[in-house]
Amino acid sequence: MLQFVPAPVQRALMPLAHRLRHRWRRWRKVPIAGVSVVISNLEGDVLLLRHSYGPQVWALPGGGMKPGEDPEDCARREVREELGLTLGKVESVAVLEEELSGSPHTAHIFTAISNERPRPDGREVVEARYFPTHSLPEPLGSVTARRVEAWKTR
Repeated sequence: MLQFVPAPVQRALMPLAHRLRHRWRRWRKVPIAGVSVVISNLEGDVLLLRHSYGPQVWALPGGGMKPGEDPEDCARREVREELGLTLGKVESVAVLEEELSGSPHTAHIFTAISNERPRPDGREVVEARYFPTHSLPEPLGSVTARRVEAWKTR
């Protein structure tokens, strides 16, 4: 959404936009693609976030790819937009074929290391913290759990 919309207004509209997008995908079933980034700090803790919309679960940074966008470029863009982090080395972990909102979804999973403190945008992301891998917070989204497992078993 455009940045000239005040953050509180955008946060209030995000749940509605999410529901509409979910219903559109269920109806159209058009294949979509996106990225998730497992960011760990130097201690090995994993960065998770909570969105202002959708299920109130802990999730990985990431989002949808624009038409023609390179998956790694998308991963860097999403992390920068959502958390204000500039990633150094980014590695591909897996490509998962799944269903998201009733549509076929290709998920590109990446990993990176950052010791920077995340700065949630306050619009799409309301909280972001590092957690030890042996003690991930609840509730952890099922999609997130599958993607973290792909990262652990790489």
